[in-house]
Amino acid sequence: MNNIVPIDLYYPLYINLGLFLVLFSLLHTIVVDIDSKKNLTFINFSGYLLLFFLILYIGERPIHGIFGDTVNYDHTYTKYANGEPIPDDVNDFGWHLFMKGMSGLVSIHTFFTICAFLYIFPLYKISKNLFNHYWYYAFVMFVVSFSFWTYGVNGVRNGAACSLFLWGLCYRNNKVVMAIFFFLAVTFHKTLFLPIAAYIATYFYNNPKAYFKGWLVCIPLSLVMGGVWISIFASLGFGGDDRLSGYLTSQAESGTFSSSGFRWDFLFHSAFAVFAGWYFIIKRNFKDALYAQLFNTYLICNGFWVLVIRANYSNRFAYLSWFMMALIIIYPLLKEQFFKNQHFMIGRVVTIYFAFTYAMYYVYYG
Repeated sequence: MNNIVPIDLYYPLYINLGLFLVLFSLLHTIVVDIDSKKNLTFINFSGYLLLFFLILYIGERPIHGIFGDTVNYDHTYTKYANGEPIPDDVNDFGWHLFMKGMSGLVSIHTFFTICAFLYIFPLYKISKNLFNHYWYYAFVMFVVSFSFWTYGVNGVRNGAACSLFLWGLCYRNNKVVMAIFFFLAVTFHKTLFLPIAAYIATYFYNNPKAYFKGWLVCIPLSLVMGGVWISIFASLGFGGDDRLSGYLTSQAESGTFSSSGFRWDFLFHSAFAVFAGWYFIIKRNFKDALYAQLFNTYLICNGFWVLVIRANYSNRFAYLSWFMMALIIIYPLLKEQFFKNQHFMIGRVVTIYFAFTYAMYYVYYG
């Protein structure tokens, strides 16, 4: 367990280290070429150091209420370690089977470190799989995302499930292995049915212009009929899970990451990836079948969230698209030349993207 960093400085240390890394990377994009040996050495060293640091820093965090559901996971883990069986009516059986199995083998802090690995390693894996030598830029985008910290220490199960989905995408040419990862993701958190179904749908219809128009239509539909959509999806139970329906209909607790009303701030945040996809695919005519699939998957999942945006805890559903946002924004810049000084453009994009995370903490919530 990490006893060196005071509890009240745990997140500020992470976000300010992120600030230093992002600004230093920006400086690097100004002074060296992206494919120079000096730059490749820097991004590989920094990337692997960041990967190992974050797994240990998040995994070895103290058990404290400041980390949200960390204390609840600890409570359940302790019960399993003391011999209690998995309840018959438990949801997300795969996750509880994982907890039960680990509880007889390792301590809670080792368990959280394994969870941090399952959450963070796939972000590295898909970055390396898609971008090879330039994986660092995508990985940094992932770990400075607005939702990254929350789903590493609070919504641990949801975060791990979404990362398993990304890990599965690394084996898109091996459908059996990909299906296994998708299955594990669903058993960890049933909400992964949505991005998995959306991704599968793109094999049958993969027209970004159509999905983009559909996303735009979701905004007025939500403004005019927001309560109707919440009632419809809640009545469906979203996969037969009453707990998930409760996210739509329950009253938010004081102090939680939730709010009622139409979340223009979160819609603005979601639009970062929508604009990126529109700009590169439609405006700049970027032709890449996989990118179109990823963008369309994002639009479907985010469109669903827009429809229920007024619900308390709708952020639980927003993350079903937000976990892909970094990938949607950075992908084209690491695949094709669009700008004269593209390395510097990549640095600016990473910096602007991180600026939203930084401002939300120190300005919006501060």
